[in-house]
Amino acid sequence: MIISISGAHGSGKSTIAQRLSEKLGWPRYYIGGLRREAARKRGMTLAEYNKLGETDPQTDQEVDEYQKKLGETEDNFIIEGRTSWFLIPHSLKLYFDVTEEEGNRRVFGHLQQENDRNEDNNIESIEDVKESLRKRLVSDKLRYKKYYGIDVNDVSNYDFYFDTTNLTQDEVFQSVYDFVQKNLDISKN
Repeated sequence: MIISISGAHGSGKSTIAQRLSEKLGWPRYYIGGLRREAARKRGMTLAEYNKLGETDPQTDQEVDEYQKKLGETEDNFIIEGRTSWFLIPHSLKLYFDVTEEEGNRRVFGHLQQENDRNEDNNIESIEDVKESLRKRLVSDKLRYKKYYGIDVNDVSNYDFYFDTTNLTQDEVFQSVYDFVQKNLDISKN
């Protein structure tokens, strides 16, 4: 089974993907990390790289071809990326949501801990996070619609939708793990 994870900024995607990976003993692929690395190699921030991607499809195609190949050649892994559900259609598709306010707060807290992950190099407040993420959502939406004709935030594309706003990481993880286990049991029969 392949589990693809997508969702809103600050919804806990990475935390849950990492915990699932550890619990199941499966590899985890983080597409956002690959995009950040590609941006760094070009001497760009992620925001600049995304902006370039609005006119240069190669910025998305690099990681998207990688995802497709993984879906065709490997099994039993977790992949976290906005288009993973689309590029690996046979995956179990999970979507995590959170209110914008709570998501911005979580992202800002994370950026405070991980100084080197400032995606715009100018994030000093929650308002800066809000503005940065809004720009990123516009860019993402434009690129995914232009290149694939999809809306990654349309929850009807997913097998599992979960709002994490008022829940602890443990509560979210347990619900997700129960859903995954149920589907693992079904796929074995």
